[in-house]
Amino acid sequence: MKVNYFIAFDLGATSGRTILGKLEGEKLTLEEITRFPNQMLQWNGHFYWNIYSLYENLKKGFTEVARKGVPVTSAGIDTWGVDIVCVNPDGELCGIPYAYRDPQTIGKKEEYFDKVMNSKDVYMRSGIQHMDFNTIFQLYVMNERKCNSMQNADKILFIPDALNYMLTGKEVTEYTIASTSGLLNPESRDWDDELLKSVGVYREKWAPIVKPGTVIGNITDELAEELQIQPVPVVAVAEHDTASAVAAIPALDKNFAYLSSGTWSLMGIETEHPVVNEKTAEYNITNEGGVDGTIRLLKNITGMWIVEQCLKRWKKDGIEYSYPDMVKMASEAEAFKCFINPDDALFVNPADMPEAINEYCKRTGQAAPQSHAAYIRMIFESLAMKYRETLDVFKTLAENPIEKLHVIGGGSRNALLNQFTSNAIGLPVIAGPAEASSVGNIMLQAKAAGIVNSLQEMRNVISANVELSTYNPMDSENWNEAYQKYFEIINK
Repeated sequence: MKVNYFIAFDLGATSGRTILGKLEGEKLTLEEITRFPNQMLQWNGHFYWNIYSLYENLKKGFTEVARKGVPVTSAGIDTWGVDIVCVNPDGELCGIPYAYRDPQTIGKKEEYFDKVMNSKDVYMRSGIQHMDFNTIFQLYVMNERKCNSMQNADKILFIPDALNYMLTGKEVTEYTIASTSGLLNPESRDWDDELLKSVGVYREKWAPIVKPGTVIGNITDELAEELQIQPVPVVAVAEHDTASAVAAIPALDKNFAYLSSGTWSLMGIETEHPVVNEKTAEYNITNEGGVDGTIRLLKNITGMWIVEQCLKRWKKDGIEYSYPDMVKMASEAEAFKCFINPDDALFVNPADMPEAINEYCKRTGQAAPQSHAAYIRMIFESLAMKYRETLDVFKTLAENPIEKLHVIGGGSRNALLNQFTSNAIGLPVIAGPAEASSVGNIMLQAKAAGIVNSLQEMRNVISANVELSTYNPMDSENWNEAYQKYFEIINK
């Protein structure tokens, strides 16, 4: 039986990993080879991504896999969305790319709507939710201040496409990552020329759009020689990490919603066609590209970012909590004492997250949490309530009945939050795989290699290989009462 080995580089907003996937027949196993930090660089009032450090870590990943002496079929990269890199006519990167949490775009979408194109027209053209850091607003800001890197660029590449370019020398634009930009027409799956014109960037600035599962080419001979490895083919997988994660949902039917749970929570449903109408515009719901022509109809929700930033603040005081510590603390804290809206602007990137929570509580007439355990429980409960609020909207948009919620990504390991979520939404929660982005990345490479032929075949293999946990609703009456309290607070 033929054995195939695939390298998945899964890059998140706080860390990255090299995962080696082994597919033997229909048996899939994963092995983490390297793990490395991915921290935003803060300098001169801006936040950047250190793309050169990421590239060096990709090289290290190739080297460490080579030590294992296995024949590698291909490699692929998935990352977060929206952020871009400019490439000058000489083929060099123009500086370092801005990070989506950079403050330069705060308030700029409203300025764009006032001066350039109104919000409804933008949404009806792109089908993408309006968020300050969408690529369209990043480019608007760069164009307004006549940014040299943008004006002199021969090509503009998204982060994973730029890394693929650094590996292979080939420039492409992968469809799922491009669909996060707010510049793509969801029906044609191509650039919207009016939106491009509105930010002074025309289609000639972009590399050709390719579908997920396209082989880009081998790593360059120069890089192969430097690393002393064979020239490995690189695949444009579903490069937006959520697209890869959604492709890894072990669903055997279509009657589900999904929650990709991590630093961000992304909740949605899978559709065959874009859904762009008055209702999706009202709720700021996004239409992003998926695998095999699917659309990921979804909503971004601030996820574990709030907890992560609380932990970071407490660490400055010399206090650290392990994950089991957090779960135990939250389990023992009193329920439903106060709530926050996780998507409130206060929580985007505050200097002190617990203080931001205190400010929100004061603004909404609530007593702030009095212990670290109370903060953690309140955040988990508020996230569960936000998931219910969002799922209620998707129930009105879904073509099929929503009978369960698949939770994928790192947050699927959070048994307490999963149980809270099931309690809040009144439906079973099926958790796993935790390594969804890596699994989807690997299976897209398997599809490129002809081992599987469709999204459902990918999911069948995944379903047969991942260990799942199911959570059923409990204490429904109390959770329903608490939801009414939450809803009143967030609408104050």
